[in-house]
Amino acid sequence: QVQLVESGGGLVQPGGSLRLSCAASGSIFSIYAMGWYRQAPGKQRELVAAITSGGSTNYADSVKGRFTISRDNAKNTVYLQMNSLKPEDTAVYYCNADLSTVVVGTLRVRDDYWGQGTQVTVSS
Repeated sequence: QVQLVESGGGLVQPGGSLRLSCAASGSIFSIYAMGWYRQAPGKQRELVAAITSGGSTNYADSVKGRFTISRDNAKNTVYLQMNSLKPEDTAVYYCNADLSTVVVGTLRVRDDYWGQGTQVTVSS
């Protein structure tokens, strides 16, 4: 069993900042990549930012220069620092992890896991 627990969402005014956190727990053997996706009402879920275990990052064009993704490998935690927030950033933000779990003995299974989502609302 793996759980991804997100925190840090909320209501913020345009131009403000928020920091999202996502902690992974359970029978984790190795985490290959973690990331943040978002889904606004009536729109498809989209990638916001991702980071590999080695620290390579990838950002959506719409957030480059405003958002920063980072991770603490020792804590199995990923962060998303969001600055200069805009109303169009309003969405439910989901944490994602590409990881392998210990099944039994040396048997590992690699899969994709999602958090429950946290609401970010940017409004005056």
